[in-house]
Amino acid sequence: MSSTVWWEGAEKTRVLIAPDSGCGGNKPGELLTLRHPNSENGTCFLFNNGILQELQWFKQSYGSWFLGDYISEDGSLYMATPVDPVFILLPIFDEARMKKGEDSGKFRQLDEILFVEEYPGYQHLLSLAEKCMEIVCQTQEVGSMKFYRLDNSKVLAWLSCKVYCLKNSLPELDKNYAAQDEKQTLVDAVSIVGEYLKTEPWLKLLYDHLGLKFVDPTMKETNMEHLPTANENNMASSNSMQEKANKKPGKQTKQAKVETGSKNIRDMFSRACKKKC
Repeated sequence: MSSTVWWEGAEKTRVLIAPDSGCGGNKPGELLTLRHPNSENGTCFLFNNGILQELQWFKQSYGSWFLGDYISEDGSLYMATPVDPVFILLPIFDEARMKKGEDSGKFRQLDEILFVEEYPGYQHLLSLAEKCMEIVCQTQEVGSMKFYRLDNSKVLAWLSCKVYCLKNSLPELDKNYAAQDEKQTLVDAVSIVGEYLKTEPWLKLLYDHLGLKFVDPTMKETNMEHLPTANENNMASSNSMQEKANKKPGKQTKQAKVETGSKNIRDMFSRACKKKC
């Protein structure tokens, strides 16, 4: 189930599609500005009934919204999808332990860790952090107080679990993954998870932990700019097949069926950065 919400911004009406709050969901939810775990840019998240959701922004070249008797010429759409809060809190906990060299760092209380200058939204995640962060932290209790310290080995074990779960799911989501070898699918899974990680230290440590050669995500983006488009690939493939057919007129060549005009779903969305909130 999902619900659609309209709200008035400074200049325009915006449309948000988010999972229905369900039974007992009386609170409308809160829009929080948090640091993105990869870029550190201020990014909008929806926090509703204890679930943290990432806002994705989608806009086609042409489109409008009909809202009753009113037409909004901006046909853009915000979609809220659940995100594992450990990804969002990982950089905050990493900084809070104040690790130096081989030193493991300090144990800190949650209210200290989640006090982030210029980002008061983290204070709303106190109860959420208490539930989810023990999977990547060491804890100590002194009386009624509980202290947390990020643990590298726990973080890498948790990240590896995420990567392998994604690797097993990709062939079911996209038939192209089913046709490639498992190692490449594993690399692709690391690349997707890496969108929520800093290159230093976590992404490099993850590649090393999995026994894979490190692939710099910035270099990958640069190389993608020079790759031929889907239509160019299809045309080249078609021309190659036609040349082979001309060389062997007595033998009919079976052409592979290709999908034209398709887009990678990841390219259709962008994160709702601070300026769009």
